[in-house]
Amino acid sequence: MVPGEPQRAGVSERPDPEPAVGELLVEGLLVGVCGTDHEVAHGGHGALPPGASDMVAFHESLGRVLTAPAGSGFAAGDLVAGVVRRPDPVPCGPCAAGEWDYCRNGRYTERGIKRLDGYGAQRWTVPAGFAVRVDPGLGDLGVLTEPASVVAKAWEQVDRISSRSVSRGHVTLVTGAGPIGLLAALLSVQRGLTTHVLDRATSGPKPDLVRSLGATYHSALPDDLEPDVVIEATGAAQLVFDVLGRTGPNAVTVLTGLSGSRRTVTLAAGSINDELVLDNDVVVGSVNANLRHYRAAADALAAADPAWLGGLLTRRVPLASWTDALSRADGDVKVIVDLRE
Repeated sequence: MVPGEPQRAGVSERPDPEPAVGELLVEGLLVGVCGTDHEVAHGGHGALPPGASDMVAFHESLGRVLTAPAGSGFAAGDLVAGVVRRPDPVPCGPCAAGEWDYCRNGRYTERGIKRLDGYGAQRWTVPAGFAVRVDPGLGDLGVLTEPASVVAKAWEQVDRISSRSVSRGHVTLVTGAGPIGLLAALLSVQRGLTTHVLDRATSGPKPDLVRSLGATYHSALPDDLEPDVVIEATGAAQLVFDVLGRTGPNAVTVLTGLSGSRRTVTLAAGSINDELVLDNDVVVGSVNANLRHYRAAADALAAADPAWLGGLLTRRVPLASWTDALSRADGDVKVIVDLRE
């Protein structure tokens, strides 16, 4: 694809990649589609690799190792997911410490997004240090590793901030029942928290997915709900501020969704300020993930009910017609492209 030129998206033949020293050679199995891919294709987000006229799409990956260097910790046959972001070349302090998701100077690169080819190929290579082993029992469900890593980082923020007080959260509100929201709810349930999910859908798979997880589904914000933890996955600006006025004392709200617009929202800024101050509330933004979060995500998926995870994969598109995956359809939760077809 070419950022901002969806009419140029398609399938092309390239020579098989040759792994460099320390790299795995991987058979691409599946890629996941998310809002970022839509933004790259239609909105022009991201950038081509230096000197390239196009780039391989997609950043959510699942593959099977074909060859691995000795001592890498990987072997032929392993299921793996590739990490999206690479640290900047300077590097800044966070990148030098392996916390490239906190890059300070913006010179990082990202597979399928910013200056690096993505994982949408039947063969790809990846440095062993930027690959994560996926439990073989997950099979195709391992394609959820990257979105789950974003959620794992969000929950890490909750855990770190909550350590300031002996009062830990008991009630979670997740706003949005897309893949990020549903996976956030999964990790909340795995932590033993009472979990609520808010989404505007009243039909389709989302309400049932939430309920079968053991959580409560809402299509409107309940008046009597005071969550201790909020994972916000919609980017809907008005909703964000509505929720901030409803949280309980010492609440932690993690924003993972982007608004993507300059729409003006009228709000009672003074009341929200007082709410945050008097209740010791915290609001934090969270984006991307590092290797630690990918590993936590792989563990969370391995511990989940495979049948429930399978319900998230609502549409499978063959490689030959992969651009169909960029068009949203009713009932979509997670759309995947099968690189083997």
